[in-house]
Amino acid sequence: MISIADGKTIPTSHKLASMLLLSASTLVASTVAFAQTAEEKGLAIAVEMDQRNEGFVDTTSKMKMILRNRAGNESTRTMRSMVLEVNGDGDKSMTIFDEPADVKGTASLTFSHSTKPDEQWLYLPALKRVKRISSKNKSGPFMGSEFAFEDISSQEVDKYTYKFIGEDTFNGRDVFVVESYPAYKNSGYTRLVSMIDKEEYYPHRIEYYDRKGALLKILVQSDHQKYLDKYWRAGTMEMTNEQTGKSTTLSWDNYEFKTGLSKADFSSKALKRFR
Repeated sequence: MISIADGKTIPTSHKLASMLLLSASTLVASTVAFAQTAEEKGLAIAVEMDQRNEGFVDTTSKMKMILRNRAGNESTRTMRSMVLEVNGDGDKSMTIFDEPADVKGTASLTFSHSTKPDEQWLYLPALKRVKRISSKNKSGPFMGSEFAFEDISSQEVDKYTYKFIGEDTFNGRDVFVVESYPAYKNSGYTRLVSMIDKEEYYPHRIEYYDRKGALLKILVQSDHQKYLDKYWRAGTMEMTNEQTGKSTTLSWDNYEFKTGLSKADFSSKALKRFR
């Protein structure tokens, strides 16, 4: 028998059973944590990233695109961007080009999806018609930039499978390193390798590998700012093509959230309206 403070006693067998039960519970918890596979951990990080971005409703912003060729010569375009959050599916987004004159009025529309192919359209003012982008052409360049059409879609969790690679640092920040593999057809990539902030769960750097498995592009995101005390957005994104030497820089300002956008603002007819 084992005595306790109030003079009562507990049979030794009961005490031992309690100790064994506690030890077993601790062992189970430890085993579950230890048994998490690299794939499960990679998925968990992707889910956390997605959940931290939920509830923004909609955003508008202004953008500048700088195109650079191998020799370093630059050309600049200015655009406006609108994004509408869609519960249970991918986001809707629209980009309207304002300058220079040869692209003014050009607009792109994207309906991102979680499990089915994204839908994308491009309005060409010179032709006065809306062109639908084939699902087989998602790897094509967006408006001559180093960003592909698939890069400008919202990156839904179900679009990829994942694998946790390890931990590292990037520009003084601790990061997770996660590989993701496109689960959708006609991707131009075999895998992406992302450095994701361990504290805030936004990406700092992404490597894109082509269909032959060779490094194709590197995207570096910087100048992150937090909006509404919750939503992180990069102020600058620079995509460098490691195979051609070309690069594209996107910079954002004038971010606004919850502006009252609706699904009616995101249609093929709306492409012609926003000029």
